[in-house]
Amino acid sequence: MARINGINTGEAVTKPLYNAVTLVTGGSRGIGRAIALCLAEMGAAVAICGRDASALAATAAAIVAKGARVYSQVADVTRPEAILELVENTQRALGPISILVNNAGIGLFGPAHEKSEADWDHVFNTNLKSVFLVSKAVIPAMIQGGGGDIINISSLAGKNTFAGGGIYCASKWGLQGLTGCMAEDLRDHGIRVSVVCPGSVATEFSSKAKDPAKALSAEDVAHAVAMLATQGSNSFISEVQMRPLRKG
Repeated sequence: MARINGINTGEAVTKPLYNAVTLVTGGSRGIGRAIALCLAEMGAAVAICGRDASALAATAAAIVAKGARVYSQVADVTRPEAILELVENTQRALGPISILVNNAGIGLFGPAHEKSEADWDHVFNTNLKSVFLVSKAVIPAMIQGGGGDIINISSLAGKNTFAGGGIYCASKWGLQGLTGCMAEDLRDHGIRVSVVCPGSVATEFSSKAKDPAKALSAEDVAHAVAMLATQGSNSFISEVQMRPLRKG
Protein backbone atom coordinates (compact mmCIF):
# COMPACT_ATOMS: atom_id res chain seq x y z
CA MET A 1 0.00 0.00 0.00
CA ALA A 2 1.42 3.37 -0.95
CA ARG A 3 0.51 7.00 -1.06
CA ILE A 4 2.03 9.82 -3.08
CA ASN A 5 1.45 13.49 -2.41
CA GLY A 6 2.93 16.37 -4.35
CA ILE A 7 2.96 20.10 -3.71
CA ASN A 8 4.77 22.95 -5.40
CA THR A 9 5.71 25.58 -2.84
CA GLY A 10 7.38 28.01 -5.25
CA GLU A 11 10.15 28.53 -2.71
CA ALA A 12 13.20 28.34 -5.01
CA VAL A 13 16.59 27.44 -3.62
CA THR A 14 16.25 29.05 -0.20
CA LYS A 15 16.33 25.81 1.79
CA PRO A 16 19.55 23.85 2.34
CA LEU A 17 18.11 20.51 1.19
CA TYR A 18 16.05 21.85 -1.72
CA ASN A 19 15.91 19.17 -4.46
CA ALA A 20 17.38 16.49 -2.19
CA VAL A 21 15.49 13.20 -1.98
CA THR A 22 15.63 11.39 1.32
CA LEU A 23 14.34 8.02 2.50
CA VAL A 24 13.67 7.54 6.23
CA THR A 25 12.93 4.00 7.37
CA GLY A 26 10.66 3.71 10.37
CA GLY A 27 9.57 7.22 9.48
CA SER A 28 5.98 7.15 10.68
CA ARG A 29 6.50 7.85 14.39
CA GLY A 30 8.97 8.74 17.12
CA ILE A 31 12.51 9.60 16.03
CA GLY A 32 11.83 8.69 12.40
CA ARG A 33 8.84 11.04 12.19
CA ALA A 34 10.85 13.89 13.72
CA ILE A 35 13.66 13.32 11.22
CA ALA A 36 11.26 13.19 8.27
CA LEU A 37 9.55 16.44 9.30
CA CYS A 38 12.86 18.19 9.92
CA LEU A 39 14.27 17.25 6.51
CA ALA A 40 10.99 18.26 4.84
CA GLU A 41 11.18 21.67 6.50
CA MET A 42 14.69 22.02 5.08
CA GLY A 43 13.32 21.53 1.58
CA ALA A 44 13.89 17.82 0.91
CA ALA A 45 11.41 15.52 -0.74
CA VAL A 46 10.85 12.75 1.78
CA ALA A 47 9.95 9.08 1.47
CA ILE A 48 8.89 7.26 4.61
CA CYS A 49 8.09 3.65 5.35
CA GLY A 50 6.73 1.75 8.31
CA ARG A 51 4.26 -0.96 9.21
CA ASP A 52 1.38 1.17 10.52
CA ALA A 53 -0.66 2.56 7.62
CA SER A 54 -2.56 5.10 9.72
CA ALA A 55 0.62 6.46 11.33
CA LEU A 56 2.25 6.71 7.90
CA ALA A 57 -0.73 8.62 6.52
CA ALA A 58 -0.65 11.07 9.43
CA THR A 59 3.07 11.72 9.03
CA ALA A 60 2.74 12.07 5.25
CA ALA A 61 0.05 14.70 5.76
CA ALA A 62 2.30 16.57 8.19
CA ILE A 63 5.11 16.55 5.62
CA VAL A 64 2.83 17.93 2.91
CA ALA A 65 1.75 20.66 5.34
CA LYS A 66 5.39 21.78 5.39
CA GLY A 67 5.30 22.24 1.63
CA ALA A 68 7.36 19.16 0.76
CA ARG A 69 6.80 16.29 -1.64
CA VAL A 70 6.29 12.95 0.07
CA TYR A 71 6.03 9.29 -0.79
CA SER A 72 4.87 6.82 1.85
CA GLN A 73 4.66 3.05 1.73
CA VAL A 74 3.86 0.29 4.17
CA ALA A 75 6.96 -1.88 4.05
CA ASP A 76 8.80 -4.49 6.10
CA VAL A 77 12.47 -3.54 5.82
CA THR A 78 13.60 -7.01 6.88
CA ARG A 79 12.31 -8.41 3.55
CA PRO A 80 14.56 -7.89 0.49
CA GLU A 81 11.68 -7.88 -2.01
CA ALA A 82 9.81 -5.23 -0.01
CA ILE A 83 12.93 -3.06 0.12
CA LEU A 84 13.54 -3.24 -3.62
CA GLU A 85 9.92 -2.27 -4.25
CA LEU A 86 10.20 0.62 -1.77
CA VAL A 87 13.39 2.00 -3.32
CA GLU A 88 12.14 1.64 -6.89
CA ASN A 89 8.83 3.32 -6.05
CA THR A 90 10.55 6.12 -4.15
CA GLN A 91 12.91 6.90 -7.00
CA ARG A 92 10.07 6.74 -9.51
CA ALA A 93 7.96 9.13 -7.45
CA LEU A 94 10.60 11.56 -6.15
CA GLY A 95 13.88 10.96 -7.98
CA PRO A 96 17.26 9.44 -7.05
CA ILE A 97 17.77 9.07 -3.29
CA SER A 98 20.63 11.25 -2.06
CA ILE A 99 20.06 10.88 1.70
CA LEU A 100 19.20 7.59 3.38
CA VAL A 101 18.35 7.54 7.08
CA ASN A 102 18.30 3.98 8.43
CA ASN A 103 16.15 4.58 11.49
CA ALA A 104 13.94 1.47 11.77
CA GLY A 105 14.66 -0.35 15.01
CA ILE A 106 13.15 -2.28 17.87
CA GLY A 107 14.11 -3.00 21.48
CA LEU A 108 13.79 -6.29 23.31
CA PHE A 109 15.31 -6.45 26.77
CA GLY A 110 16.03 -9.02 29.44
CA PRO A 111 18.77 -11.57 30.18
CA ALA A 112 20.07 -12.99 26.90
CA HIS A 113 19.95 -16.56 28.21
CA GLU A 114 16.21 -16.20 28.74
CA LYS A 115 15.54 -15.10 25.17
CA SER A 116 14.73 -17.32 22.21
CA GLU A 117 16.39 -17.69 18.84
CA ALA A 118 13.29 -16.03 17.37
CA ASP A 119 13.88 -13.03 19.67
CA TRP A 120 17.47 -12.80 18.44
CA ASP A 121 16.44 -12.98 14.79
CA HIS A 122 13.67 -10.39 15.24
CA VAL A 123 16.00 -7.81 16.80
CA PHE A 124 18.94 -8.43 14.46
CA ASN A 125 16.81 -8.51 11.32
CA THR A 126 15.27 -5.15 12.21
CA ASN A 127 18.22 -3.32 13.76
CA LEU A 128 21.08 -4.61 11.63
CA LYS A 129 20.06 -6.69 8.61
CA SER A 130 17.63 -4.01 7.43
CA VAL A 131 20.45 -1.44 7.34
CA PHE A 132 22.50 -3.78 5.16
CA LEU A 133 19.58 -4.49 2.83
CA VAL A 134 18.26 -0.94 2.43
CA SER A 135 21.74 0.52 2.00
CA LYS A 136 22.60 -2.14 -0.58
CA ALA A 137 19.48 -1.20 -2.55
CA VAL A 138 20.23 2.55 -2.48
CA ILE A 139 24.01 2.65 -2.91
CA PRO A 140 24.25 1.88 -6.67
CA ALA A 141 22.29 5.02 -7.58
CA MET A 142 24.37 7.08 -5.13
CA ILE A 143 27.58 5.82 -6.74
CA GLN A 144 26.18 6.61 -10.18
CA GLY A 145 25.21 10.08 -8.97
CA GLY A 146 28.64 10.75 -7.49
CA GLY A 147 27.74 10.99 -3.80
CA GLY A 148 25.21 10.88 -1.00
CA ASP A 149 24.72 10.49 2.72
CA ILE A 150 23.78 7.37 4.64
CA ILE A 151 22.95 8.11 8.26
CA ASN A 152 22.38 5.17 10.59
CA ILE A 153 20.51 5.68 13.86
CA SER A 154 22.21 3.57 16.49
CA SER A 155 22.35 4.09 20.26
CA LEU A 156 24.79 4.58 23.10
CA ALA A 157 23.92 0.92 23.68
CA GLY A 158 26.24 0.35 20.73
CA LYS A 159 29.07 1.75 22.85
CA ASN A 160 28.14 0.47 26.33
CA THR A 161 26.69 -2.60 28.00
CA PHE A 162 24.01 -2.99 30.65
CA ALA A 163 22.11 -5.79 32.35
CA GLY A 164 19.25 -7.02 30.20
CA GLY A 165 20.63 -5.45 27.05
CA GLY A 166 22.38 -8.48 25.57
CA ILE A 167 20.52 -8.86 22.27
CA TYR A 168 19.81 -5.15 21.79
CA CYS A 169 23.38 -4.08 22.57
CA ALA A 170 24.79 -6.78 20.29
CA SER A 171 22.66 -5.51 17.39
CA LYS A 172 23.79 -1.93 17.96
CA TRP A 173 27.45 -2.87 18.39
CA GLY A 174 27.10 -4.68 15.07
CA LEU A 175 25.61 -1.55 13.53
CA GLN A 176 28.62 0.47 14.70
CA GLY A 177 30.95 -1.96 12.93
CA LEU A 178 28.87 -2.10 9.76
CA THR A 179 28.70 1.71 9.60
CA GLY A 180 32.44 2.15 10.01
CA CYS A 181 33.29 -0.40 7.32
CA MET A 182 30.71 0.97 4.88
CA ALA A 183 32.17 4.43 5.39
CA GLU A 184 35.60 3.21 4.33
CA ASP A 185 34.17 1.29 1.37
CA LEU A 186 32.19 4.26 0.05
CA ARG A 187 34.09 7.45 0.87
CA ASP A 188 36.02 7.36 -2.42
CA HIS A 189 32.64 7.44 -4.18
CA GLY A 190 31.74 10.66 -2.39
CA ILE A 191 29.32 8.86 -0.08
CA ARG A 192 29.45 9.63 3.64
CA VAL A 193 28.23 6.94 6.03
CA SER A 194 27.65 8.26 9.54
CA VAL A 195 26.12 6.98 12.75
CA VAL A 196 24.10 8.83 15.40
CA CYS A 197 24.20 7.32 18.90
CA PRO A 198 21.53 8.82 21.17
CA GLY A 199 21.10 8.07 24.84
CA SER A 200 17.61 7.87 26.32
CA VAL A 201 15.03 9.54 24.07
CA ALA A 202 11.55 10.46 25.29
CA THR A 203 9.47 8.38 22.85
CA GLU A 204 7.14 5.41 23.20
CA PHE A 205 10.16 3.21 22.44
CA SER A 206 12.05 4.03 25.64
CA SER A 207 10.79 2.79 28.99
CA LYS A 208 13.72 4.53 30.72
CA ALA A 209 12.88 8.04 29.59
CA LYS A 210 10.16 8.71 32.16
CA ASP A 211 11.19 12.31 32.82
CA PRO A 212 11.36 14.28 29.53
CA ALA A 213 13.55 16.89 31.25
CA LYS A 214 16.20 14.19 31.71
CA ALA A 215 15.97 12.67 28.26
CA LEU A 216 16.65 13.67 24.68
CA SER A 217 13.71 14.53 22.46
CA ALA A 218 13.11 13.02 19.04
CA GLU A 219 13.71 16.52 17.64
CA ASP A 220 17.19 16.54 19.22
CA VAL A 221 18.08 13.47 17.17
CA ALA A 222 16.55 15.03 14.06
CA HIS A 223 18.76 18.11 14.60
CA ALA A 224 21.86 15.87 14.58
CA VAL A 225 20.72 14.21 11.34
CA ALA A 226 20.14 17.64 9.77
CA MET A 227 23.65 18.68 10.78
CA LEU A 228 25.14 15.61 9.10
CA ALA A 229 23.08 16.12 5.96
CA THR A 230 24.24 19.73 5.57
CA GLN A 231 27.91 19.52 6.52
CA GLY A 232 30.52 20.91 4.15
CA SER A 233 31.17 18.94 0.99
CA ASN A 234 34.75 18.09 1.99
CA SER A 235 34.06 17.18 5.62
CA PHE A 236 33.02 13.88 7.09
CA ILE A 237 31.54 13.59 10.58
CA SER A 238 31.57 9.85 11.10
CA GLU A 239 29.87 9.58 14.49
CA VAL A 240 27.66 11.69 16.75
CA GLN A 241 27.15 10.68 20.38
CA MET A 242 24.22 12.35 22.16
CA ARG A 243 23.32 12.49 25.85
CA PRO A 244 20.67 14.33 27.82
CA LEU A 245 22.06 17.43 29.50
CA ARG A 246 20.68 16.32 32.87
CA LYS A 247 21.25 12.82 34.11
CA GLY A 248 18.22 10.69 34.96
